Amino acid sequence: MLQTSESLSRLGTESAFDILARAQTLEQSGKNIINLGIGQPDFKTPEHIVEAGIKALRDGHHGYTPANGLPVLREAVCNDLHRRHNVKVDPKNIVIVPGGKPTMFFSILMFGEPGAEIIYPNPGFPIYESVIKYSGATPIPIEITEENNFALCADTLLSLITDKTRLIIINSPANPTGGVTPREEIEKLVVGLEKHPNVAILSDEIYSEMLYDGRQHVSLLEFPQIRNRLIMLDGWSKTYAMTGWRIGCAVWPDQLLEHITRLCINDHSCVNAATQYAGVAALTGPKDDVKRMVHAFDTRRKLMVSELNKIAGFRCADAAGAFYTFPNIEATGLSSKEAQDLFLNDAGVATISGTSFGHLGEGFLRFSYSNSISNIEEAIDRIKRVL
Repeated sequence: MLQTSESLSRLGTESAFDILARAQTLEQSGKNIINLGIGQPDFKTPEHIVEAGIKALRDGHHGYTPANGLPVLREAVCNDLHRRHNVKVDPKNIVIVPGGKPTMFFSILMFGEPGAEIIYPNPGFPIYESVIKYSGATPIPIEITEENNFALCADTLLSLITDKTRLIIINSPANPTGGVTPREEIEKLVVGLEKHPNVAILSDEIYSEMLYDGRQHVSLLEFPQIRNRLIMLDGWSKTYAMTGWRIGCAVWPDQLLEHITRLCINDHSCVNAATQYAGVAALTGPKDDVKRMVHAFDTRRKLMVSELNKIAGFRCADAAGAFYTFPNIEATGLSSKEAQDLFLNDAGVATISGTSFGHLGEGFLRFSYSNSISNIEEAIDRIKRVL
């Protein structure tokens, strides 16, 4: 038997893909499955973006690009950040990567090692905890609570910082909860972090354009006092329905640019050229499709929250951002995993156990409303019948 590295045993997975595979297997056996589990828009990439990618291929853009991304794309990212957040970013601080996960992976590997501590949200995106453990660092969970509308509590996070803390991870709007941290908490956090100048910050803002009921996104880029140690993650996957294109970006501080460039060169060389030209078209072209998609998500959000609260044993907080709800199901008497499996196998509805996002997700399920109104209604009817 081959002997692999011990560190691989510490690397977790993302259960949404496991549930997707199980759902597809059931579909192949003839069972009708409504997927409310996978976290990707059910809309097509806007046509002008697709055409830009095709044109790039036809124009002969078939070769390597700079490791940190095409200059024209990095410039477009800077202009877009100024448009959305009224901040100035130098194109040299932009790094284009194949999706959102490389920024997480590289950030955690930079700061994670035995003896180090990394603070991360729990429940939170599962890759955070997985890679922290893989790096050898100790994962320190900050509990994201239903009582706080799944927003980050600055005081709680600040209380977890020790002399071993190397990195803190923040995610708003959040996966899996749909929670959004308000400006006053972000400002309180930034003030507190000024007392810890040696702690780096990874701000995952991939859902920054998906907020509801008049909420406004607060980017950590707005705070110059932490810019010299801030990594801000963003990308195209969610906003422009480009999950399969595999393109993301991040703003990196000057002191980490050499490290991230080396990691990119060693890992993937560069992002494919055609996708980068499509990324330019997304940022510089019309935003009508984005607005329509977010409006559709808002309509579905209201329906899903309302209908989930009608299920016996469910309690669903209002979702503030992204395209997820995270209902409390403790009163059903089922564990998160039991409910997930029951709904998939008996109701034909794919959801994700809250424990897939950390042990503090027990008693919850993640529902994605990136599906049609009719499918959402049918799925909830099926769950009611099974219960």
